[in-house]
Amino acid sequence: SLNDELMAVPEGFTVHRKLERGRERRKAMFASSTERTIDWATAEELALAAALTDGVPVRFTGEDVERGTFSHRHAVYRDAVSGEKHIPLQRLSTAKASFEIRNSPLSEYACVGFELGYNLQQPNTLILWEAQYGDFINGAQIVLDEYLVSGRAKWGMAPSLVLLLPHGYEGQGPDHSSARLERFLNAAADTNMRVANCTTAAQYFHLLRRQAALLTTDPLPLVVMTPKSLLRHPFTASTPMELAEGTFQHVIDDPAGEDIAGKVRRLALCSGKVAVDLLTSERRKDNPNVAVVRVEQLYPFPDQAIRDLLTRYPKLRDVCWVQEEPENMGAWEFVRPLLESIVDGKLPLRYIGRSRNSSPSEGSSSWHAANQRAIEIGRAHV
Repeated sequence: SLNDELMAVPEGFTVHRKLERGRERRKAMFASSTERTIDWATAEELALAAALTDGVPVRFTGEDVERGTFSHRHAVYRDAVSGEKHIPLQRLSTAKASFEIRNSPLSEYACVGFELGYNLQQPNTLILWEAQYGDFINGAQIVLDEYLVSGRAKWGMAPSLVLLLPHGYEGQGPDHSSARLERFLNAAADTNMRVANCTTAAQYFHLLRRQAALLTTDPLPLVVMTPKSLLRHPFTASTPMELAEGTFQHVIDDPAGEDIAGKVRRLALCSGKVAVDLLTSERRKDNPNVAVVRVEQLYPFPDQAIRDLLTRYPKLRDVCWVQEEPENMGAWEFVRPLLESIVDGKLPLRYIGRSRNSSPSEGSSSWHAANQRAIEIGRAHV
């Protein structure tokens, strides 16, 4: 019912013809409860609609947030003839709270500081700020270090600001690849925030729903490494039933699960886009001895969930951490001591990913492609 209402437009409103095909697809997404039809943007809008229906106000700002940097969101429609605005989330008949969405200037320091202040003054509001590319969070580093990640310990604050930071290696160069996951994890301590890197629309839906539900009982900042190319990737799509049932999963086992449990010799732990690359690789069918496990929440680290998962694979010979980022970046330096404690010397622990580097990624698309292929075939350092 929420989806139907979000797809309605005021009488006489002219939707741009280029958007009609996507809207028709969106209207048909709930025809089957078991088909993987729900994409990332739909899951996000439905999560926010559900929060409004629950009486949680939502403020959503960021760099190009109204349409989404990758033209995936369309939270604000413009009449193709008159230019009149239509914001579906402001017209929900079931909403018990307000919804606000605004594009913010390209000044991360000012905008993230403002949103954090707004968040502290309105703790019952779900406040989200999205970077155009996750790399741009660099510009707000002082706000993050001084207040967001240490606010509770230093100032007695209880922030719950959500940062949506597009992250993932698509060969677009050093300034359009990394949201600097390592910086957040380096500051992770005393349960001061939540850091997630989801791989499905349903996971993102439940993550936002959880954040809205915990605003008054367990407020923490939420940092999400959101996707770029995965926004429309078939693998990330979810079924309507996956949104209606279940909850956020901290760790997701290999989809093959019990079918390969007795054959698996290597466990590849990873997070985000690289996990989808491995699971959809054409080489996967030739490597039934490798299980790919997704760590969807990196902090607080799901220690027990990973320990439980290791027991499902009795013939393991080694455990690997696989990432796209250079060895001195990404999650590796954070997870290494935690994984060493889990394997406890009983299994070798290996790293597969780019070699240490001063730059977040290559400046050459051909080098990027070569390094991605090397990661896919399991070379330890590329």
